[in-house]
Order: sequence, then C-alpha cells, then structure tokens
Amino acid sequence: MTRPSGAVTFLLTDIEASTRLWESDPEAMRTALASHDDVLRAAIESHGGWLFKHTGDGAYAVFTSPRAAIDTAIDAQRLLDLPVRMGVATGEVELRGDDYYGPTLNRAARITAAGHGGQILVAASTVGLIEGLDLLDLGPRRLRDLSEPVQIFQVRASGLQSDFPALNTVDTVPGNLQAQATSFVGRDTEIAELVRLVRSHRLVTLTGVGGVGKTRLAVQVAAESVAEFPDGVWLVELAPVGDPAALPDAVASALGVTTQAGFTVTDSIAQALSGRRLLVVMDNCEHVLDAAADLAETLLARTTTMKMIATSREGLRVPAEHLWPVQPLDVRAGVTSPAVELFVERARAVNPAFALNTVPDSEAVTEICRRLDGIALAIELAAARMVSMSAVEVRDRLGDRFRLLSGSRRGLERHQTLRHAVKWSYDLLDAEERSLLQHCSVFTGGFHLGAARVVFNGSDDYEVLDLLDSLVRKSLLMAEQVEGRTRYGLLETIRQFVEEQFASAETMAEVRDRHARYFADQAVAHWNIWDGPRQPVAADWVEAEFANLRAGFRWASDRGELITATAIAAHTTLLSWSLQRFEPVGWAEEILAAATAADVAQLPRLYVAAGFCSFTGRPEAALGYARTAIDLEVDPRYDPFDRGGWSHVLEANAHLAAGRMDVHLELCTSLSSAPGLAGIRARCGVVSDLTNLGRTDEARAIATETLAAAHHHGNPYLVPFALAVYSDAFAATDPARALNAAREGLAFAREHRLPFWEVFVAMTAATLEAEQGHVEDALGLFDSTIDSLHRAGNVSFLAATVAQLAVVFTRLDRPEIAATLYGTSTRQGVIVGVRDLPSVLDHLRNLLGPAVFEGCVAAGAARELGDAVGYARKQIHLAVDELRHDS
Repeated sequence: MTRPSGAVTFLLTDIEASTRLWESDPEAMRTALASHDDVLRAAIESHGGWLFKHTGDGAYAVFTSPRAAIDTAIDAQRLLDLPVRMGVATGEVELRGDDYYGPTLNRAARITAAGHGGQILVAASTVGLIEGLDLLDLGPRRLRDLSEPVQIFQVRASGLQSDFPALNTVDTVPGNLQAQATSFVGRDTEIAELVRLVRSHRLVTLTGVGGVGKTRLAVQVAAESVAEFPDGVWLVELAPVGDPAALPDAVASALGVTTQAGFTVTDSIAQALSGRRLLVVMDNCEHVLDAAADLAETLLARTTTMKMIATSREGLRVPAEHLWPVQPLDVRAGVTSPAVELFVERARAVNPAFALNTVPDSEAVTEICRRLDGIALAIELAAARMVSMSAVEVRDRLGDRFRLLSGSRRGLERHQTLRHAVKWSYDLLDAEERSLLQHCSVFTGGFHLGAARVVFNGSDDYEVLDLLDSLVRKSLLMAEQVEGRTRYGLLETIRQFVEEQFASAETMAEVRDRHARYFADQAVAHWNIWDGPRQPVAADWVEAEFANLRAGFRWASDRGELITATAIAAHTTLLSWSLQRFEPVGWAEEILAAATAADVAQLPRLYVAAGFCSFTGRPEAALGYARTAIDLEVDPRYDPFDRGGWSHVLEANAHLAAGRMDVHLELCTSLSSAPGLAGIRARCGVVSDLTNLGRTDEARAIATETLAAAHHHGNPYLVPFALAVYSDAFAATDPARALNAAREGLAFAREHRLPFWEVFVAMTAATLEAEQGHVEDALGLFDSTIDSLHRAGNVSFLAATVAQLAVVFTRLDRPEIAATLYGTSTRQGVIVGVRDLPSVLDHLRNLLGPAVFEGCVAAGAARELGDAVGYARKQIHLAVDELRHDS
C-alpha cells in the first residue's frame, strides 16, 4: 500500500485521563490498553487507513477517504472500553519519510484535545466532503495554538454516547490566554513532560537564553493544561515592568484582583486566589527576579490549589521551584529536524511558494539553523527573509547576523531583533560577570575552568568558578559534564554579540594572546604524555580543544608570534593525526619558511609535523621535510626532538607513499632495533613489506613477537597496526586466524578511538571478509572506510583502499569496474603495498584484453578525486543491492 499524501484526512485518538487510570490500576490499564490497540488497528485497516504513529495512549491514522475516517471512528468507539476522544480533519499535508507535517495535522490534534472520552469531533473541512451523517454543529471554537476559530461538529450514531460536557476550548476556560497567531512547531516531547511536571509541582520555571522560545513554550504548556484549571489560566507579562516594586500591581491587574483596604497588593492577590484552581504564567522574570521570587514564594505558601509557570534567564530559587532549562531546537536530524521544520513553516507564511526542492536549498536551511544555534527567534527572523531572499543568500550573510536578522516584527522591542533579545540578558549582568563573559568569547568550541582562569587572569579558581556559576544560572553559558569534568561553552550567537562588546582592541589582543599561549603550552604538555598509557587522554584533549587550537594558531600566526604558532602547529599535528585530522599539517607548512628564518627553537618538530603531508598525497615534499628534521635534530641550537624517532619514521613513510617499498623495508629494518615506539612501528613495517613481497615465512616469523611488543609497550596507538600486519602475514596459511586478528584490530581501534588505524585495519578486514564469503560485510567496510578517508583528506590510504576494492571486485567477476577502480588509485605510489594487486592486474589484462583494460584504467585515472570516490561508493551500493536481490 502506498502511503497517502497531498489532500488526506487524519483521524487522531487519545485516551482521556489516562494518567489517573494508570495510577489507579496499572494491571487493568495494561490489559485495557492492549484491547484498545487491537480495536483501533483492526478498525483502521478494515477501512483502508494507515496507522502511521502510535502515541501509547492513542493513534494517528491517515485516510484518502474522509468517509472512511469517520466510519473507522464510529466502529472503534462502539467497541472501545476506555474513554477515547477522537478528532478528524482534512487538508493538504507534507509527507517526510514515515511521518506527516503541516497545519492539518496540528488542527486534528487540537480538535481531538478539545473533546471528551467517547466523543468524535470533526472539522468543517471534512464535513463539507461527505453526506449522510448525523452531525451536531458545535459552532466555531477557538482552539489552542490556532489563530482562527474552527467550526466543529460532533458525530452522532447509534451505539454512541451523545451528551458531553462543554468542549475544552480556549473560549470556554476563564483567563486571558490568547490564541497564538502562529502554530507551535517541535518540542512535542518537552510539552508532554512539562504538562506532567505542572501536574506534580507548584512552580515550574523555564530558563534559557533570550529568543530560545521560553515564552512560546510556557504559553503552549499552559494552553495544553487548561482542562485541569477550571478557574482559569492567566498570563502575566513582566517585561514592561521597570520597577520591581510595581510587580505585584502588574500581577493583580492581569488577574483582575482589586486591592482590599488594609491589605498589601500581595496579600490581596493571595486572598483572592485562595481555594481557586488556576494556573498563573509569570513571563520574563529576570529583570525583576527578587520581586518575582518573593511574590511566588508568598502566593505558593498561602494558597494550596494554584500553580505557577515562570520564564526567566535564571531560576527564582524558591523552595517549591522545579527548573526546566529550555534547550535550543534540535538540528541534528537535518531537514527533518524541529529547527528546519520551524524555518520552513515560517518561511511559507511569508512566501507560500517556499519549499526545500533542491539539495542546495535543503543544505542552506539546515546550515542556517545550525549556525543560529537552534534559537527559535533567530530562525523565525531568518525565515522572514524568504519573502525577498533565497536560503543560500541568507546563509552566506550570517557573518553579520545581528544586522541581517532584524526587521519589522511586531511585539515588545526586545523581541524585534536578535540583537535586542541577546542584549536584554547582557544588560542584566554586573561588571565582573560581563568581563568574564567577554573573556570567554575568545574560546571556540567550549572550555574548562583552568582555561577560563588563565584567559581571565583570575586570582584563583574559586573566584572564576563563582562567576561561571552565575553565568550558567543566567543562561548565558552552557555547562555539561564530560567524563567527570564540567565543560563550559557559549552559543555562537551569544559569543558573537559579546565579542562585539569588547570595545578595547588592545584589551582583546591581550586576551587572545593569553588564549593562544595557554593552548600552545597545553599542546606541548599533552604531547609529553602521548607516548604512554595516557595516550587516550591526550587524544581526547586534542579532539575536544581542536577549535581552540585552530583559533590560537590563526591568531598567533597572523600576529607573527612564531614561537606560539609553532608550538600549536607542531604538537597539534602530532597529537591529532591518529584521529584522522590532517588540517594542522597545513598549519605547519604555512609557517615553515617564517619559522626557519626566525630560527625558532622547536623547528625540528615543525618539520616533522609538515612531514605528515605524505598522507595528504605529497610524498616527495614529506621526504624533504623528514630529511631536514633529521639534520636539525643534531643541531644544538634547537630543542631536541628524537623521542620516538619520528623524523626517521616519516622518512620511511614518504618512500612507501611514493611507491618505493624496497627503500621503506631497508629503513624500517635499520630502525627496528630502536627502543620504544619507533622500533615497534618499524617492525610492523617490516612485517607488512615482507608479506607484500611474498616473503610470508619471514613475515610470520616476526609477526607474533611484534604483536606482543605492541601490547607490552602500554600505548594503545600501535596495537591495531600490529594486529593488521599480523593478519596479513597469516592470511594465506591460516585464514581463520587472520580474520580473527583483523576483527580484533578493528574492535580495538574503535574502542580506543584511533580512527587512523581503524581505516587501515578495515581495509585488511574487508579483504578477508570477502575472501571468506562475507561479501556484504566486506563491501560495507569498504564503503564506510572510503567515505571516512575522503572526508579526512587521507589521500594515501584512500588510494590503497580503492585499489584493494579493485582486487575484491575482480573476484566478484566485475572486471571492467575493477580496472576502472584501479585507474582511480594510480596517482598514489602507495598502492604497491596492496596485497595481490600485481597478479590481479595481470588477470584483468588477460581477461579484458589490453585495449579494454587500458581504456578502463585511463577512464578511472581521469576522474577527479571526489568523482572517483562517488564512483567507488556507487559501485559498492549497486553490488550490495544485487547481492540482496539474488539472496
């Protein structure tokens, strides 16, 4: 059955008072719910509907026929034992994956929520399409979250209850809550949880940065809760209240309370609310925080049936309070994320033709939402630009977001632009808080307490910690626990605004200098622990701080601070290449000439860092850098850097990457007796070369000892490499042992977060999986490995992997594809180390004939790198589809 789209009819169901039913008799409710699910599913299927979502307490079904939806509802209501309310609406919808989006679905949900158990409510949009129904016209009703009234009808039929209480609509509940002019998008899970919290707590405070959507969420939760507060839901907007002493008057005015003679305003409010079941929403408390806290505490102490929701940049800190930090809208799911859904809906409000019809548009909108940190206000302001701009144009202008995201939005001034929303929070800080926040704006990607103290030039950790705590409570800093340590960060929107406030360029320069020097020192310190059991600590550090290291390097380099820039570039390269990060190699090459001219003391290690360019496809340049490093290391003018023999290792690597396996073997053999990491790594190279040269007896003779030495060394870095070459050495004589070793190496690399070695071992594992009949598993490994290598820029390993894939495709009887794949890999000499490649090429040449073979190879060699990767992955996917079809 094809899932319907376009104009459809929704039937939504919900069990009334399900929470109380669960609490009173869980076992009976469990049995009743199972029967409820069976009845609904059978009724929906019998009328040709599609059950596309199950909420636990109800169902969402879609139909192509409005009459089928009504008949389903009638049949189900006659059989259901539980009090189920149902709502039906018809209209245009958007189908994304397995779910539906659009105002029609929202309307159906609101109609359902307005009803009572046993009642079927239908929108006029559906009624106009069918005849012959017995309907009760309930008139136009204002529903929560809908800007216009909806004409609602009740279905009447034999066997159905006909008399019900008044509908749960906005116009039947006391209070001043207004219907919202725009629909509410996303946060369904948060709304459900907050409604539950309002039931169980007297005061729930929504905290978060300006513009994140606290007010809208609070109003939505209040609207969802109206049925539980017969004395009304009341919104008190505190933003216009400039004097804290005037706050009680504002609350009294909103609630319609008159001050009684001889009583304070607060006393009068408390007396008026006593015994009444109502919900008060105090919105925007941050600038009158103490007054709001005093009033809330008094009212909650002197009444027992009223409840409150507050919104504020920070909590009120009263005893009854339950805090709920409002997070930015999620962007991780791309075009199906709540952030993008909000953008699309608001964009269509100003430009009905707006749609994500192309990949560039989808990518642009996703990038806009990501760069705006998922802040609802910022997304809405950006979407409003779709009336006269394209999504790509908006994305490309986000560098000056505070000018771009302004406009004529109606409402309080602080919400007219993104700048005003952020400035509102910033202006409430004291001088010390502002100063620390300004200093923190130099960090990129987060920071820890120690880094903040150094950059802030604070006297001690406790002084800075108190200020950080205050900024977190005010929602201007985020804090998360990462492996037992607190890491702080600013949303990029906040960071850009605060950075603008750093008025003195001289002061900012000093702060950025401290930031760069701090991370240079930390890079050196973490490199000093890298070669040992704490290697994972160093790797995790450079992964977490990479953005700060990049910012520090760029600042130091642009300022000509070559000592700092060299320390960052050299040590970040050494720390991060095993993480498949090669960007710092470019940093090293960028400043190499200036650092050489300046005779920087750490020059030898800068040349070592530059030598990693063999992996990015430049082996001859890497060889020159490695040889220079070897010469410099014996020069007493420079800091010594012979630990680990890195310059010699990189010299050998450069020869292998250039296709000179005999020289690589010679250098690795001479280096294999060296102590520590260099010797073990060299022995791994010897095992690999001997295997590839067909000297497998010699390779196996030292493979076991090499693997034991790698395990014994203590640094996990070399264990996957040793397992991979061990696996290769035993592949011909003991395939089962070889495959087990490869699988062990792959698991080890993943467990210890060594992505460089993960892709290396994956090539070996994929080949062995294919040889032992696990072809789909093998192709899956090749696919993920090629993708990872391409994204990392590891051109050397990428060529070797594609060449190894050509070997596998030859064995899968796809000779022309295999020859073309081989052609795409021929730019890199490292493919000389691919197992069985020479014999496979001879076989392909004989099978295809020289002319066809050379033509395929030439066609592959002519492809650009990105095109070659796309071709390889496409052939993998086609092969997998064919295998699945054949099976």
